[in-house]
Parts: sequence; C-alpha cells; structure tokens
Amino acid sequence: MSLDPDYELFVHVVDSGSLSAAGRALGISPAMVSKRLARLEERLGVRLVHRTTRRLALTEPGARFHADLAAILAGVREAEARVTGVRNAPSGPLRVSAPTSFGRLHIAPHLHRFIDAYPAVALEFDLSDDFIDLLDARIDLAIRIAPEIAPGLVAHRLGGSRRVLCAAPGYVERHGAPETIASLGQHRLLAATGQMPWRLVNGTRRATVDRASAVTTNSSEIVRELALTGVGIALRSLWDVGEALESGALVRVLADWEGSADVGIYAVHPRSPTVLPAVTAFVGFLREVLAEGKF
Repeated sequence: MSLDPDYELFVHVVDSGSLSAAGRALGISPAMVSKRLARLEERLGVRLVHRTTRRLALTEPGARFHADLAAILAGVREAEARVTGVRNAPSGPLRVSAPTSFGRLHIAPHLHRFIDAYPAVALEFDLSDDFIDLLDARIDLAIRIAPEIAPGLVAHRLGGSRRVLCAAPGYVERHGAPETIASLGQHRLLAATGQMPWRLVNGTRRATVDRASAVTTNSSEIVRELALTGVGIALRSLWDVGEALESGALVRVLADWEGSADVGIYAVHPRSPTVLPAVTAFVGFLREVLAEGKF
C-alpha cells in the first residue's frame, strides 16, 4: 500500500523543513518539489504551507492534513512490521526540545548513551525555555517542567521538581534573611519571565508571591547566576541548585516553605494514533537518566 506520491512529498517537505531538503531526500530538484506542492494545493483547493524566504510554516488545514497523513504512514509501517514479524526499530529523524538549564545539566551529558544505543536515529536536540508549539516547530518530543500539560499533548511524567527559596550568603549578610512570607516584599526577588507568581506551601499553609523580578530576563540560567552572585532571592529547583546548596554557594531562606509540589517533569509529544519508535525509545532513555539523578 502506498499514498498518492504528492501526499508523501508533502510529508517529506514538512518533516524536513524545506523544499531543498525534501528534494534531496526524494532525489528531485527544489523547483520540482515546489511545482508538485503547488499542484497538490490546487487539487485540494486549500493552501497547505506558507512559504517565506526563511522558513516554511504550516497553515491550520496543512497542520491537520500533515497529522492525518503522518498517522497513516506510521500505521502502514506498523502493519508491515506485524505482517513480516519484524519489529520497527527506532530510526530516522528525532527532534527533541528541552529547557536550557535542565537539558544542559541533566540530559546532554548522557546523550551519548542514546546515540550509541540507537545509531539509526538522527537526533536533533534543541534547548529553549519557551513553551514552543510542537507542531509548528516540528518537534517530536519536548521536556516540560510545569504544573499541568495542555490536553492536546500526551504527557509522560518523569519525576517531581522540588523548588526552594535560596540566596547567596553575601546577600543574606547585607540584607538579612526574610522571616516571613510578607517580608519577601522588602527583598529583591529574581525570576525569569513567566515564572511569577510563586506558589509556595508549608504543610497545609499556602502562599502566593507576585512581584516583579529585580532583573527582567527570559533565561533561567541568568536567574541562577544572579542568585549565586548575591543579587537577590530566587525560587529554584533542586536539580538546578542542589550542588550550590551543598557547597554553601547558596543558602536556603524561609526553609519551611517550598514551591508547590504539583510541578512535575514531563516528556510530551503531540497526540497521534501512532507514536514513532524513536519517541518511545527516547522517553525510556529519559526515565533511566532521571532515575539516576537527584530531584
């Protein structure tokens, strides 16, 4: 069984991200790819892809059409594997996104294990603190650290993410340690864009802190460095500042309070009738790696 050749070409264009890359994969010129794509759009009577000089962007109908076609192709591959008795081994491109600090500290040092185990997978690993649209960015799997996951995504919970209030000893010496949640209002607080308000718990007690950060930044790594250099108080995950707390480079403040426990570490991917074997393999790899860490 095979799809219309222009359908398969459309999937190649989306998955590869450009007309030239799709042409190389199919052995035809970019001009021919463009001509066939235009022919498909004319036949369907709908624009599937916005073409710009920098990138391709799926239209809403194009995104739905690609998801349907990708599911059909994956189903065909699974059916063939069942008939032949051959397991569909992980292979092909795999695009993964992770938060900057978490990816650098806890995944990148172990990626060689995944690469060695699955040499047929062409891994692309991106770091970003933004919650990017997986379909628009053509991301197969993303790591999210959040209290909840959007319903359109499949979420695999990998672990919790304890967060504590901390500051450099020098900051505490100069400004004193806050004694109550209310007294945090007298201190410089540090948070990346989107990380406020802080929702804190102390047993059954709950508190919300919503203040502007002393420094505006979109980077959690900048927040960590500002805390280490004595600029203010931050709410940081133990996976991020555990070693600094152990060494004394940071100290906890208001130690009875922590970030709410509903925040978890998740591997997420778009909802689809079938899941790429490479995605399943990477989720398993993440479970092994995080089981070895301190969270």
